[in-house]
Amino acid sequence: MLILRVGRLSFVVTQRQDRWSFHKAFWFYVSRTRLIVPFVYFIRMKEAKEQPKTFAKRKNHFLRNTLIVSGILIFTAAVAGLGIFLVKNYNKNKITLKTIKESWQNSDYKSVYEQGKTYLQEKPYNNTALTYYGYACFYLAVSQIDTYQVQEYLDESINNLRLAMYDASKSLLPQLQYMLGKAYFYKNTITTYYYADLAIKYLNLARENGYYADDIAEYLGLSYASLGMTYESISSFTEALLVRESDFLLLSIAEQYYKAGETGAAQQYLFRIINNSSNDEIILKSRLLLGNIYIDIEELDNALEQFNIILEKDDNSADAHYGLGVIYEKQENLVSARAEWRKARKIQPNHAGALKKLSE
Repeated sequence: MLILRVGRLSFVVTQRQDRWSFHKAFWFYVSRTRLIVPFVYFIRMKEAKEQPKTFAKRKNHFLRNTLIVSGILIFTAAVAGLGIFLVKNYNKNKITLKTIKESWQNSDYKSVYEQGKTYLQEKPYNNTALTYYGYACFYLAVSQIDTYQVQEYLDESINNLRLAMYDASKSLLPQLQYMLGKAYFYKNTITTYYYADLAIKYLNLARENGYYADDIAEYLGLSYASLGMTYESISSFTEALLVRESDFLLLSIAEQYYKAGETGAAQQYLFRIINNSSNDEIILKSRLLLGNIYIDIEELDNALEQFNIILEKDDNSADAHYGLGVIYEKQENLVSARAEWRKARKIQPNHAGALKKLSE
């Protein structure tokens, strides 16, 4: 404690915790010692009486401040947590090239299709997105039963693959040409317009640019066949046989040789199927073609044998009944011939051969 004097006034300075307090004492022209000491005593007594109240008050302030700070911290933590949750949720639902690639790796073509479509709305010329989207459309198309849906997916695939080709890298371009060629091939099979020439164009471009796939030769053979390019078709089918032999390829080659008038070569492939295949449907088709060949070369007994074998397996074969009718016609048995043609029409009302024969 300090006592300061200024003119007629004296000040008692006391230290209260970490700060100083000043108390004014009046000087009444009396002895300093006798007046100031009682006054100082009075001040000390007063402070002693007020100390419990001050301590309680400070304690209340401390609790209040603690609660306020705690509330602020809790609120801040809640806001931060909500922000982190929203950011994570946004990033989780956000479609990126990474999410599209992940769906592709899982063979989830429907997800690739949906994600790619959304992504391309913001970035319509992104080459990677166009490529994955075009591929997904193709694989969805070939898995459909409804022709209308097949057509829609194929159109989307073709449009996006063509866009992707404009900005494709040199290494990716041949693969895009290969996929585009296949898309045109399938489009050719479900429409009345011809797209086989475009299938041939892009499949050959893919090959010229160094792309290799086992099925290119087979697709080329089928495309050439649909355009009536018989020898090109035979060449491609023969090449495909070197990669992977199948009953379907053997039958396709036989059909092309038959169209080219080379019945001997056609018979060799048909015998190969009949003697070795376990596919009943392919065998019946082979016997039907063989029966028609026998009719052409006037081996009617052999033709009759083939058609009867077919009807033993499947009495509802309109083509076999029609073939029998042709044999009876050549044998000048018109009654039996017309009976067989009527059977063919009953099974298949729009059978072209039977309609023509019955109208003559």
